Amino acid sequence: MHIDARELPNNSLIEGDICIIGAGAAGISVALEFLNTPHKIILLEGGGFEYESQMQDLYRGKTTGQRYFPLESARLHYFGGTTGHWAGFCSPLDPIDFEKRDWVPYSGWPIKRADLDPYYARAHKNLDLGPYEYRDSYWLGKDPKLDSLPFDHAAIFNKMWQFSPPTRFGAKYKDTIVKAPNIHLYTYANVTNIDANEHASAIQQVTVKNFAGKTHIVKAKKFVLACCSIQNARLLLTSDQQAKQGLGNDNDQVGRYFMEHIEIKSAELWLTKPEALKLYAIDFGKTKARAELAITAEKQRELKILNGTASFTPLEVARKQPAFIDMWTSDTAQTKKNMSKFDEAEKKALSESKHDSYQLFTRIEQAPNPNSRITLDSETDALGMPRARLHWVLTPLEKRSIREIYKLIGTELGLLDKGRVRLMEYLRDENDNNWPEFTGGGWHHMGTTRMGDNPKQSVVDANCKVHGISNLFVAGAACYATAGAPNPTLTLVALTIRLGDHLKQGIA
Repeated sequence: MHIDARELPNNSLIEGDICIIGAGAAGISVALEFLNTPHKIILLEGGGFEYESQMQDLYRGKTTGQRYFPLESARLHYFGGTTGHWAGFCSPLDPIDFEKRDWVPYSGWPIKRADLDPYYARAHKNLDLGPYEYRDSYWLGKDPKLDSLPFDHAAIFNKMWQFSPPTRFGAKYKDTIVKAPNIHLYTYANVTNIDANEHASAIQQVTVKNFAGKTHIVKAKKFVLACCSIQNARLLLTSDQQAKQGLGNDNDQVGRYFMEHIEIKSAELWLTKPEALKLYAIDFGKTKARAELAITAEKQRELKILNGTASFTPLEVARKQPAFIDMWTSDTAQTKKNMSKFDEAEKKALSESKHDSYQLFTRIEQAPNPNSRITLDSETDALGMPRARLHWVLTPLEKRSIREIYKLIGTELGLLDKGRVRLMEYLRDENDNNWPEFTGGGWHHMGTTRMGDNPKQSVVDANCKVHGISNLFVAGAACYATAGAPNPTLTLVALTIRLGDHLKQGIA
């Protein structure tokens, strides 16, 4: 059922078994796991069902360090959340992403890829994907028109992506949630504080506010933070009445290890003869699966590099394309206009003919870094909460990894006599650790409440429970210990479904 929190009497008390804070991909996925169960689920959404500039302004914040997008442009503040502008890219993390890698500081998850495989398969249903199948041989067998570059698979392989339509959670799941008798969706219910008991070992209630001037209290047996990496950290840090540094922050870990995927133009590929590279092409709305070039785990270990992928755009289109960070603005309509113009140009170029030159574009994980973090600003928003401040920090390992990836691709292509790779100027000097102005991210916010066994270097445990707090959990990409190369949505939904199973075991 649906309740508009603006219409409730002031100081209403709302009670349930599980309170989920945030109704994006993670929050809705948790709620769906309890659909038609005996448990009363409280699902709190700060906004309504549509975009509103007043609501979006609550996400405004400041950025320092590496240049970044306006924070208010990177997340959507209404039912369905950021799936409202999601492009639908889906691929699972690789087994190596979960491992402790001696060349990647702070790497290693307390779970393995195999632990997530059953949940990845279940997440496919939520995201309207095809079979849980990511072998290139499977997709090559489905379409004889697809052609693969003949790399030595001991070094380079085809990392496959599947494409959600994309599923807009706000549209697809609205009726299901609203009509569910046991799920109580409250819109315009912004959580501004979390109250714990005296020793901050359990959560007792949360405070909800809205622009109608109403304040409400929500009590539950268990609480799930499902806002997003930045807002989860912001809310924990703000909630300092029982814990001076913020809830779950006894070891100063909340907000640290903010991670993004570095997305950046990196090199040019010049082929010895024109090729269409259909396996690596995408036609949004039609393509079911495509590949990007990726480096095997063995080669990553040998070269001591991060996990990243390379995608292809016809060079005549790419050279006219501004950097993504220059196309994204706080004006959502203008951003869509900017992007659609170049999506159409790329689509036309790919459909016309084979090409002898392509731009190589990188998506690579950011190494976990405690100095890349979210803190609170002195400025407050319209509901009285301190705004978030992002300090985004990259390291020399990211840049060296990109350089090594393209040196390897270039070497392998040369051995095959298929072509040559020309590095962009910013990658040529091995002693230069500076980043160019066009360095961008994928709007893929990860970390800030990272998962781990050691509370001194993490915020949640293997079950996404906040260390030291018996009934507070975090859902979504905020729990990632490392970022991997793929876009985060598939993994965050899988991880959230796994959390749902865990919550079912512990609630009477």
